[in-house]
Amino acid sequence: MNDSQKVDWSALRKDFPILNQQVHGQPLVYFDNAATSQKPRQVVQALVNYYERDNANVHRGLHELSNRATKAFEAARERAAKFINARQSDEIIWTRGTTEAINLVATAWGTKFIKAGDVILLTEMEHHSNIVPWQLLAQRTGAKLAFLPIIGDIGLLDLARLDEFLTDRVKLLSFVHISNALGTINPVVELCERARRKGITTFVDAAQSAGHRPLDVQEIGCDFLAVSGHKMCGPTGIGFLYGRMELLEQMPPYHGGGEMILTADYHKSTYKVPPHRFEAGTPDISGPIGLHAAMDYLDAIGRDMISEHDQQLGAYAYEKLMGLDKIRIFGPHVGRAGLVSFLLNDIHAHDVTELANQKGIALRGGHHCTQPLMRKLGVESTSRASFYFYNTTAEIDRLFDVLKEIQKFFGS
Repeated sequence: MNDSQKVDWSALRKDFPILNQQVHGQPLVYFDNAATSQKPRQVVQALVNYYERDNANVHRGLHELSNRATKAFEAARERAAKFINARQSDEIIWTRGTTEAINLVATAWGTKFIKAGDVILLTEMEHHSNIVPWQLLAQRTGAKLAFLPIIGDIGLLDLARLDEFLTDRVKLLSFVHISNALGTINPVVELCERARRKGITTFVDAAQSAGHRPLDVQEIGCDFLAVSGHKMCGPTGIGFLYGRMELLEQMPPYHGGGEMILTADYHKSTYKVPPHRFEAGTPDISGPIGLHAAMDYLDAIGRDMISEHDQQLGAYAYEKLMGLDKIRIFGPHVGRAGLVSFLLNDIHAHDVTELANQKGIALRGGHHCTQPLMRKLGVESTSRASFYFYNTTAEIDRLFDVLKEIQKFFGS
């Protein structure tokens, strides 16, 4: 028996009332977890408890409700630091999610340290959120972007060419841990180590990995790492940026306003130390509290168990769907994360998604915010089924049957 079979995955489904419903007269099969995960009762209850008992602004108040809210808010920061094994909680900055975290670094770090002629190295599989902020930085500074290639439909990075791209002009390597469009799991430790040898700053987009596998920023050796709460059972609109304190201390503020200042005059202000320097104004207080509950929930299951279960579902789905005629599946043949992106014959991904929806199956169809990658693959869009620990092989079997019906409907 493997480790993941020691967890009663079906029992965990009971924590997610949303899964117990019908859509268009069919039991809901939720396969859109790469876009956002569902939330267990424990997270919802943490939000209810905060708003019913402790709602107040943080840090600036002296009354009891403010003290409680501040304590919970900062306890969540400590929990986030533990979740990724940061050296200290002050290396955790609350953001709206991965997108804002990348924009924060591109603005605060990038504007100070990137200059004309420098190179920002990305990969060909990046989400728009890890491309557009660097494009904007390049436009402001005169820097250039470069992209480490992927290898065909299997979607693996061409690591044999990495040294060719890690030139003396590269100042930053920013890359995704797990591709939301391919299911590729990138070797983060190796990538960061090889960049660090050349003094290159590293940024890891962990949006698709933080809730699916253990993360240790000290083992990874990255300078920055971004997390989105809503993809790991937490509320929407909350996430965090990890940054090495040595870098955070050198960065200017991202936003200006209340909370982030030490002193303010009409013509000049001084700023707090990180992380509060980067958290201007009233923050999302309930978000970190809900995310704290989500992190507790995931670790009670075991992220190593979740990772193993994810990969079992991904492998099962790949093998099952390969049994369909005229299907093209993107991403690694083995060692993939818990998702499959595919094309059925000449059927548009949106048609596949809509017809699956009529059968109660929630897929995602489109470019998945990876338009450059889609062009690299020579397609406009794909259909994507993405899994989490509450999904089952029986649901994948149901997807297979529905896809066969769709092919029959289109005369394929």
